[in-house]
Amino acid sequence: MKDRRALNVTFDDGQTFSLPAELLRVTSPSAEVQGHSESQRKTIGGKRNVTILSVDPVGNYAVRIGFDDMHSTGIYSWAFLRDLGSNAERRFQDYLDDLSAKGLDRDRPGAR
Repeated sequence: MKDRRALNVTFDDGQTFSLPAELLRVTSPSAEVQGHSESQRKTIGGKRNVTILSVDPVGNYAVRIGFDDMHSTGIYSWAFLRDLGSNAERRFQDYLDDLSAKGLDRDRPGAR
């Protein structure tokens, strides 16, 4: 993997996305980030410079991504990655709005 700041994904239908590491990290499908309900979901700041350390297959349906902040519990299904790619701008803007609403930013660590 050359660029550790993005994951490039190409689907069988030819659709391609370059997903920023920061977006992947802050939308991680892990329980640590998502919680077990919407009210438990965490908004995580300070991830602007996060990089990807590893991408490992999980069967034929997903990948586990390891980040340089040692987060590696999210299992990213191909469906999740396609949705994230298709809606990246909106999802990133939602993240920025959440950071602002919670007094967090992209450069200082913190979660709420």
